[in-house]
Amino acid sequence: MKRIFLLTVLGILFSFAACFKAAAEGSVPDTVSTGIYVNSIHDIDFKQKEYTVNCWVWFKYKNKDFDFLQNLEIPQAKSFSKSFSTIDSSGDKVYVLMKLQCVMKDSWKIGNFPFDRQNLRLSFENSQFDSRSLIFKPDTLGKNYDPRFTLSGWKIDSFNVNVGTKVYETAFGDDSFSKPRSEYSAYRVKIGIVRDAGGLFWKMFLGMYVAFLIAYVCFYIHADGIDSRFGLSVGSLFAVIGNKYIIDSALPESTSFTLVDTLHGLTLFFIFSVISCTAYTLRLIKADKVKQAKRFDMVAAQVLLLLYILANIYFISQANNP
Repeated sequence: MKRIFLLTVLGILFSFAACFKAAAEGSVPDTVSTGIYVNSIHDIDFKQKEYTVNCWVWFKYKNKDFDFLQNLEIPQAKSFSKSFSTIDSSGDKVYVLMKLQCVMKDSWKIGNFPFDRQNLRLSFENSQFDSRSLIFKPDTLGKNYDPRFTLSGWKIDSFNVNVGTKVYETAFGDDSFSKPRSEYSAYRVKIGIVRDAGGLFWKMFLGMYVAFLIAYVCFYIHADGIDSRFGLSVGSLFAVIGNKYIIDSALPESTSFTLVDTLHGLTLFFIFSVISCTAYTLRLIKADKVKQAKRFDMVAAQVLLLLYILANIYFISQANNP
């Protein structure tokens, strides 16, 4: 009888242990091995704050209910479409492969434009299963993008893949949550790109520098042509303002002071200085101090040109090496 009692007790203990083990295993979320291969990035639109990316994405997991063909979520995408998809569930794991074209929204940093560096971000989630049921794991085998494709006007300097948790401050109407808060596992991609700005810089700012040089040449016009000096300087002032409006029309709105604002503001200040010097020269001429006026023009010309060049070099180098 004692032996039977002990066997019964041991059987009950083993049953409880099995139940606890099953419960523990049930509480562990399934892992989804995820990878990405980027074919191309194009249509980078600063004004609309968007870009387009074509890529292959694959998922490997055990729970067939995940169904990434239907439940794939890309939070930052304005729109995305599947041009190809396949699923293999013949083994112990489900393998899903799809080709996506995503139009992504992003917030551009234009403080150092055109010497800017941008981070393009992609994030993948499962819209039906939160982090209690599903967590992503990066598939790091092989490369993540084709090194042969070129991104027009840009260079890719980094490509980082990681996983994290996206928190939503709502339970989406699910009463099983004790707090109005949901957490979803996220597979995240961050692509660092640097603009090839040499040619673009001169294309955008050449008109501004020519306008300054026109105003600067006024120092070498004879004192008899004082009206011409004023006319050229004022015309250069409006040329710089027009150049700034043209560049601003291609950029998104920004409340911060950018390199574009700095260089145009600097040029306007120096053209105003040229006009001020011309007014002082006119005053000297009317006081019958022609030699002193010529000497002042030569000194002011060299000082303003030197300061203008040094200021441009400083601000451009600061933007090029943030």
